[in-house]
Amino acid sequence: MPSATSKGYLLGIGSNLSPHRNISAIIDRLLNHFPQLTLSRVLLIPPVGMNSDHDFLNVVVFIETTRAEQELKAICNDIETQLGRDRQDPASKIKDRPADLDILCAIQQQQDWSRSPNSITDEYFLYPLLQEICAYLTHQPYDNPQQGVDIHIGGLTFGQTATTIDRDAATRDKGIAQ
Repeated sequence: MPSATSKGYLLGIGSNLSPHRNISAIIDRLLNHFPQLTLSRVLLIPPVGMNSDHDFLNVVVFIETTRAEQELKAICNDIETQLGRDRQDPASKIKDRPADLDILCAIQQQQDWSRSPNSITDEYFLYPLLQEICAYLTHQPYDNPQQGVDIHIGGLTFGQTATTIDRDAATRDKGIAQ
């Protein structure tokens, strides 16, 4: 599991079109690029800033990496496109979407873990997820009263609480880190 001294990025991830399938696909595709992901619980959240009947599944992910932000952004954009998001549509930000991956911030120093959520994003619905993942990675207590949503990748189930998923480089098998 990453530690509070790990460097990397926090991502906000969401989907409101086939969200269970697409969140699973997003995490699976990220694991093709990174051997380990730390995830908050997955929450069902009504759409904000758009007119839609489709609720989102949202999760915050920490990726420990030394890659440049531009390289990570290219990976995120590629995953969005693979899953059907039209990134050329000027109204894509206010439309239903199969995949939305946003780099929220870089984590470069230990004190970055103690930043308030509103200094990371103005997307207030991500605040409990940011608080949870930061508490998880700094081994601080955190009680999120919201029920998480189960997500499945093969035989792996996650989403009820913060967790770390490892990918075995030799076998490409995925597992929950203990």
